[in-house]
Amino acid sequence: MGILTVKDVSKTYQSGSRKLTVLDQVNFEILEGESIAIVGPSGSGKTTLLGLCAGLDAASTGSVILNGEAFEKLNEDQRAAVRSRDVGFIFQNFQLLPTLTALENVMVPLELKKRKDARSKAMELLEKVGLKDRMTHYPTQLSGGEQQRVSIARAFANEPKILFADEPTGNLDTETGEMIEALIFDLNKAQGTTLILVTHDTELAKRTDRIIQIKGGKIQEESNG
Repeated sequence: MGILTVKDVSKTYQSGSRKLTVLDQVNFEILEGESIAIVGPSGSGKTTLLGLCAGLDAASTGSVILNGEAFEKLNEDQRAAVRSRDVGFIFQNFQLLPTLTALENVMVPLELKKRKDARSKAMELLEKVGLKDRMTHYPTQLSGGEQQRVSIARAFANEPKILFADEPTGNLDTETGEMIEALIFDLNKAQGTTLILVTHDTELAKRTDRIIQIKGGKIQEESNG
């Protein structure tokens, strides 16, 4: 069994008298250490699918099993505990806490786990992403690329089993984006993390082991990256 199993998953929203189906009977399995790209046009259900896989939202029908935990059997607190233990996130808009320095942002997940080495571990990760000299800067004092590097360091802080990246280079120029991509794949390989990437970027998708194409809430095809 893989680290992530998505079985007959659908997601519908009620909008007045209309029922909107965003995902329709989606099935796939991801093995530990694999890297997967989920690609498709805007509005195809990519980000919704990512949210369900990470337990940020609940499926209307079907089952999402992450590292042996079936999300539909868990309440919100239990799903949050699974995320805290097994999951890392990288978002398009960085989602750093503006009142905290780069170092403090990376320390947050470590402190939540009451890690005594939170500061030294965060410093080590920031050094790995090339921000040794920017640790005391606040997000507003950092460029977009630097902010995304902080968020990558934060995502890997808990040594997650699975990393979800939603358009991680979407807000960056091409050169910075390529550097961020390299960083994600290098750290991912070094830590043996499973990577699920939502992207519009076909070149980025090709760097993964497998590409899942989604359109109109359904998987259209799967291919090797």
